[in-house]
Amino acid sequence: MDLRTEISEFLRTRRARITPEQAGLGTGGGRRVPGLRREEVAVLASMSVDRYVRIERGNLTGVSDEVLYAVAAALQLDDAEAAHLHDLARAARSSTRRSGARATRPALRPGLRTIIDSMQGLPAWARNHCFEIIATNPLAQALYSDLLQSRIADGSNARSAFLDPLARDFYVDWGQTANDVVAVLCGDVGANPADRRLSHLVGELVTRSDDFSRRWAVHDVKYHRTGRKVLRHRVVGDLDFGFEALALPDSTTLSLFVYYPADESARERLQLLESWAATEARDGIRPHPVQPRYPHDRGVAPGPVLAMLILYLQVGTERQELPACKEGPTR
Repeated sequence: MDLRTEISEFLRTRRARITPEQAGLGTGGGRRVPGLRREEVAVLASMSVDRYVRIERGNLTGVSDEVLYAVAAALQLDDAEAAHLHDLARAARSSTRRSGARATRPALRPGLRTIIDSMQGLPAWARNHCFEIIATNPLAQALYSDLLQSRIADGSNARSAFLDPLARDFYVDWGQTANDVVAVLCGDVGANPADRRLSHLVGELVTRSDDFSRRWAVHDVKYHRTGRKVLRHRVVGDLDFGFEALALPDSTTLSLFVYYPADESARERLQLLESWAATEARDGIRPHPVQPRYPHDRGVAPGPVLAMLILYLQVGTERQELPACKEGPTR
């Protein structure tokens, strides 16, 4: 999709979701299409109809920030959507999008990596704007072990969510996760219009996933800075997390995520996950992707006692097998 089409579709879908009543224009009966008419948006934004029509057709060349603010107010855009509109306008004013220059892959400074590694008790990890996980502390490594080793996901939360079948079990509310991924990616594309790797990721997902393609056509944009998320780990069960996302300094494309338990059950399961990860690391056993352990009751995870018993039996079995592995092949 070219830039003018992106601008046009974004503004059209924003206009279609606002009713005349929401805009303070009365009942607006006898309409053949949902939402506001273009002339009504023009009135709300204090501009001529012809000017708004040109803007909605994707022509943002020469449009001032004041006009963009007026359009954003008329369409009742939130902060993320207004920022996205300004990003699209900046892309229209420059030649970066047409040049297709290859963006450099952002790197995490060694000091920040050391800080993430040293964080204890809470999963912490960093990703870039392509949803690639680039650093984890040990607890986040244990939490995302299957994703990080998945050949389908290739270390990307976005590929995992839409291309890896295991994701629909791992993300308990998969639909909301899918919506969030697409909305954040849409904003990232607007902010980084010349990034070929990002464009390739979106193109791949649009081509390979109907679920992604349908959501991408909606053109929703959002910030993903705080919230709740329930993840189903194959050993400890469901973990109800709150999370905070922080933009890392000196970079517009790197973010640090920290998860914290939302209730006492999640706190206990997180401690169990930490014990499991420590046992795996001590015994030199690398976690490997497996099918979910609880396919018959996806909504109920094992309690801490049952999960600890499973862990004990699993580790005991692996320890019994280790000596045989050291003997070498039989002749």
